[in-house]
Amino acid sequence: MTTESGEGSDTATLAEALLLLLFQPGSGTIAGENTLFYVLAGAVLADLALDEHLDTTSPGRVGAVPGRAPSDDLLRPAWDYLSEKPRMVQTVLAAIGPGLREPVLARLVVRGDLDQEPRKVLGLFRTTVLREGRTGRRARLLADVRQVLVAGTQPTPRVAALAALLSASGTLPQFDREIPWTSSVINRAKQLEQGDWGAEATAQAVTRTVTATVVTSAIAAITVPPRS
Repeated sequence: MTTESGEGSDTATLAEALLLLLFQPGSGTIAGENTLFYVLAGAVLADLALDEHLDTTSPGRVGAVPGRAPSDDLLRPAWDYLSEKPRMVQTVLAAIGPGLREPVLARLVVRGDLDQEPRKVLGLFRTTVLREGRTGRRARLLADVRQVLVAGTQPTPRVAALAALLSASGTLPQFDREIPWTSSVINRAKQLEQGDWGAEATAQAVTRTVTATVVTSAIAAITVPPRS
């Protein structure tokens, strides 16, 4: 079955799916801005792992698979950075994360998932506000995540990574109307953060394991601030 989180014919990256989910239609804001660049960078690493561009060299350290450069220009800089040498995940997140918000947001606008409306503040200053587009993609993504967290559906690796990163962003309580903030949801989200994604087809076992390891390492870096 094709999901709306990037599998099948949908070529959107996980970073796009994650930012779209974090968009709050009621306020026109992005939830979790304080951890946003970390979770977007984690989504980029997860995409690289899912498509076998990335490998784990040791606990908490990742490297690029030689000769497996991604074609997507949102993912390529991270692969180039890692092709120099394997690096700690926290180092990678800090290096690639800060520049991701604007290009990812621009893609969502181009796709029609989000709209930018010009406004005037105090009748003088021009600004833009975000509104949900008419593609319905955010609702479908949210339904995918809800099925995993609430109904206990077996996730695909991509949806598991998306739900785990959403949980790591600390924003799940803000989705309480769509995803009830219950003890079972909290426990399931934490399981996904820890890489407990369940069984998949044997052919995908290695990819799933590498991706889960990468996401788990990224989440550890997101949730544990570096020592000064």
